[in-house]
Amino acid sequence: MGAAVVDERRRERFPRAARVRRRPDYLMIQNRGRRLVGPHLLLFALPGGGRLGVTVSKKVGGAVLRNRVKRWIRDCYRRRRPEFPRGLDLVVVARPPAARADHGAVCDELASLARRLRGAA
Repeated sequence: MGAAVVDERRRERFPRAARVRRRPDYLMIQNRGRRLVGPHLLLFALPGGGRLGVTVSKKVGGAVLRNRVKRWIRDCYRRRRPEFPRGLDLVVVARPPAARADHGAVCDELASLARRLRGAA
């Protein structure tokens, strides 16, 4: 494996410090944060440490489908991180239509919500 591949993987990591992990943090961001709505996703944003949390309920589908949607969201966030405003804690909630969408549609919608958030800031 070449050095360029290792550097690329290291750049795209999603470390613990970049994740919202505790329930009280999720609740605080969802209750106090700004809310943006799309057809497949809800995005909540609150000034903080620049972390991302993802929530996908059972209404979306079974475990395999929920995990797939979460992977899509995290992947899009990692790859398009410069498009997201800095210094905001984000919580992304997948809505049931996300189960019928594909990776590209979910990623494009998340990027669109990020642009709307950046424009409003």
